[in-house]
Amino acid sequence: MENAFREILSAVGENLTRDGLVDTPKRAAQAMSFLTEGYSKSLDEVINGALFESDANEMVVVSDIELYSMCEHHMLPFIGRAHVAYIPNGKVLGLSKVARIVDLYARRFQIQEQLTSQIADTVQEVTNAHGVGVIIEAKHMCMMMRGVQKQNSEMRTSAMRGEFQRNQATRAEFLSLLRR
Repeated sequence: MENAFREILSAVGENLTRDGLVDTPKRAAQAMSFLTEGYSKSLDEVINGALFESDANEMVVVSDIELYSMCEHHMLPFIGRAHVAYIPNGKVLGLSKVARIVDLYARRFQIQEQLTSQIADTVQEVTNAHGVGVIIEAKHMCMMMRGVQKQNSEMRTSAMRGEFQRNQATRAEFLSLLRR
């Protein structure tokens, strides 16, 4: 990956021997490895046994989970927050694991719509919940830094599974808990 960053810097006309750029290919490769670490982690590794028996049967909401992802079309970041809710069905997920699931998929090249669905499907699969709702709000650098250059645009996506999809009252409760 270091060599690829050297080629990119050279292709844009930079001097690779310039003091500020000597170690940039190495740093850029390390940064890219970190930003895409979702490819090297498994769901089992992320959950790490933190699924617990519980009588809880009311909605669990984890909101404002920061996320940083990379657009698969331009390889530019999109930055935002995820809100994840589920209705337990005999098991609850360790609180930090919800955020770790978000990161598992956010740290890959993709589109926001896909990210939203992956999180919802994974929480559903892991917990066997009665329902799952996920909303992501994000700003996309591909819209802000290039193309239409709209600085204040924000994209919102949602994925509703089970009771969140079938039951309007459940969906409305989720949405009302996000309004503050």
